[in-house]
Amino acid sequence: MQLSFLTINAHKGFSTLNKRFALPELRDCVHAAGADIVFLQEVVGQNIRQARKYFHWPVKPQHEYLAEKSGFSHAYGKNAVYTAGHHGNAILSRFPILHSEKADISTNRVEHRGLLYAKVKLPEGKLPLHCVCVHLGLLCASRKKQFSRIAEYVQRVVPDTEPVIVAGDFNEWRKNKKDELETRLLMKDAGLELYGRKLRTFPALMPVFPLDRIYLRGFKVLKAQVLNKGPWKDISDHAAFFAEAKYDWPPAAPR
Repeated sequence: MQLSFLTINAHKGFSTLNKRFALPELRDCVHAAGADIVFLQEVVGQNIRQARKYFHWPVKPQHEYLAEKSGFSHAYGKNAVYTAGHHGNAILSRFPILHSEKADISTNRVEHRGLLYAKVKLPEGKLPLHCVCVHLGLLCASRKKQFSRIAEYVQRVVPDTEPVIVAGDFNEWRKNKKDELETRLLMKDAGLELYGRKLRTFPALMPVFPLDRIYLRGFKVLKAQVLNKGPWKDISDHAAFFAEAKYDWPPAAPR
């Protein structure tokens, strides 16, 4: 079985430098990409102030608005809560979401960061797929702690015998730095697996840093691509990262 994955920082529905409200375009792009599972960061669950200001602001939370065109199942976890509302991570899935939960991985009072977990039922009698959507901090010390907390969470929640995807905005700019998802969980970065390097996604108009990533266990990567051209251009400050992979679980025994 072959599956496709997409991750993008939705930038609360705005284009680069907040020049315009681009959520309707983002919805069209996400739908056209045809990914089976979509990982979203900085999606707005509610913002009363912005809803009054922008005519096209959806009545529904942004993740539900993005999911409705495809009819996908969805899960949402608040990261930041403020007077006008809240925003966080979301997972959209072509397949039923059996269970979801949010875990706080904040390391300071300023940056509110979290991971969103969803257990997805795959067809054809396959083992369930464990999906983790993350948005890490801006400080190196924070990210180091957060990588460790993500690894601990996966080891606690996900059986060693089942496949897992961790994707999102890692805010990690170091191209060759190994993290605990790779060293401790033995997961594979989709871009690194195919091209020998982590693909650059930020800033969207001219990507320099590999901030957005898709890590996999239990899959063979077939395709990894940064989407920032054509309709994808300037719908967020981050480019989208798309990957296709073949379900490969349990992995073949080494010869």
